[in-house]
Amino acid sequence: MKANSLACHNKISHLTYISFIAAETPLFTCQDCGKAFLRKEHLTVHARTHSGEKPYCCDICGKAFSQSQNLTIHKRSHTGEKPYHCHVCGKVFSTSGHLKTHMRYHSGEKPYSCDICGKHFRQSAQVMNHKRIHTGERPYGCHLCGHSFRTSDRLKTHMRCHSGEKPYSCDFCGKTFSQRSNLISHKRCHTGEKPYHCEVCGKSFRTSCHLKTHMRYHSGEKPYSCDICGKKFCQTGELTRHMMTHTEERPYEFTCQDCGKAFLRKTDLTVHARTHSGEKPYSCDICGKAFSQRNNLKSHRRCHTGEKPYHCEVCGYSFRTSYHLKTHMRYHSGEKPYSCEICGKKFCQTGELTRHMMTHTEERPYGCHKKHCCDVCGKTFTKMCLLREHTKIHTGLRQFTCQECGKAFIRKRDLTVHARTHSGEKPYSCDVCGKAFSQRPNLVTHIRKHTGEKPYHCDLCGKNFRTRFSQGEHHLSLIQ
Repeated sequence: MKANSLACHNKISHLTYISFIAAETPLFTCQDCGKAFLRKEHLTVHARTHSGEKPYCCDICGKAFSQSQNLTIHKRSHTGEKPYHCHVCGKVFSTSGHLKTHMRYHSGEKPYSCDICGKHFRQSAQVMNHKRIHTGERPYGCHLCGHSFRTSDRLKTHMRCHSGEKPYSCDFCGKTFSQRSNLISHKRCHTGEKPYHCEVCGKSFRTSCHLKTHMRYHSGEKPYSCDICGKKFCQTGELTRHMMTHTEERPYEFTCQDCGKAFLRKTDLTVHARTHSGEKPYSCDICGKAFSQRNNLKSHRRCHTGEKPYHCEVCGYSFRTSYHLKTHMRYHSGEKPYSCEICGKKFCQTGELTRHMMTHTEERPYGCHKKHCCDVCGKTFTKMCLLREHTKIHTGLRQFTCQECGKAFIRKRDLTVHARTHSGEKPYSCDVCGKAFSQRPNLVTHIRKHTGEKPYHCDLCGKNFRTRFSQGEHHLSLIQ
C-alpha cells in the first residue's frame, strides 16, 4: 500500500511539474547560472553552491555542510552508524547510495560506459576517471613536487609521501602503511592467505600484481628491455639490476662482512650470509634434510610427494621446479645459451658445458672414490640420480609396461617414447622444413642437414660426420 502511495505521489509530482510548464507558471530561477527550480527551498540550497555558504556544522569535528542531510550522513562517520544492509553478503553502509552501488557487485550491473572504448563501469565517477586515460588529463596536482594525478584519491595518497603519514596499521605487528591496500596485502604475511592462483602451475600469491608478474614466466612476455644491449626482462627490478652491468653504478646498501659482496635488499644479504655460516634453518619434516632457503625446501618436498606442477606444453613432460622446465624448453626451442670458448660448441645447460670442457683437458674428476660409482660394473656418474637410473639395468626390473603391446621398460621416459610408435605422435618438428620426429635426438641429427654441422671427427683421416654412428662405421672401414 505504501509503495502504491509513493508511486502515485511521484506521478502527481511529475504531472504538477508538467502543468507548471504548460501554464507558463513562473519557476524559481538562479540569478547566477539561470537554472530553474519548482520550489524556493531547492533554489536556496542550490544558491549555496555559488555563495559557498555552509550553515550546517558538525558539533564533533566542526566540518560544515550546505545541506542538512549531508551533515546527517557525515555524523555517522563519528558514531559508526551504518543503517543500510546488503541482504546478499551482510555488508553495511552509511548511505543508501553506497548500498546501491555495492549491489551492482552482486548483480554484475555496469550501467555506465566509456563512449571512446566502450568499457563499462559500476559508477559514473569511475567513467569520468577512466576517460582521463584517453584524454591524458591529470587535474589533481601536487603543490610540493608538481606531480599530477587523474583522481583526487591518488593525490591524497601521494601527499602522504611528503607528510610521512601512515594511517593504516597492522593489528598483528604494528607496522603502518600509507595505503589501505598495502595493509591488506601485508596482513596476508601473517595469515598465510594467498588468494591469487596461477591456472597453469597452481602457484599462489598474496597480491594480484605478483600473479601478473608470475604469468609472464609462462607466457614468455618480457616487456622491459635494456636500451643498451636489447636484453629483455619480466620485471623492472631485473632490468634495474641488469643495467648496472653496463655502468659502474653500485647503489648497494647491504654488504657482506665476510666476502664484501653487496646486495640491494637486506633479505638477499641474510640468505647469502648463510653460505658463510652454514646455517640451514629450513628442514624437511620427512627426511630431516636442511636448507638455507625456504624455496629450496619447498622444491625438495616434491621428491617425497611426487608432485610435478610444471608441465611442458610440447611433450607433456613434468618437472618439480620452474627452473627445470625452463631448461627443458630449450631442447624444443633449440636455444643453447652456453658456448665453449675453445671450440665454439653450444649447450642448453651449464652442466653440459662443464662436462664438455673436460674433453679439452685431462681433468677427470669422476673416479670410483666419488660417491656416484656403480658397485656392479664400476661405471661412474656425475649425479646420484643418473647412478640410480643406471642400477636398474643390473636389476632387470622393468616396471613400466606398454598398455598396447605389453613391452616393458626400465625407465618411464623410454615407455613414453615407445608409446609414440602406437599413437603416431611426433612432437619434435624442424623449424626449417617442418619434418616431425618422435624423439628429440632424431630432430637434432636432422637439423644438421640444414646447418651443415658435423661435430664428430675422425682422428685418422680428419673427415667429419653428422652422427656418431657414421663416424664409427667410417672408423671400422679404415682399420679393417
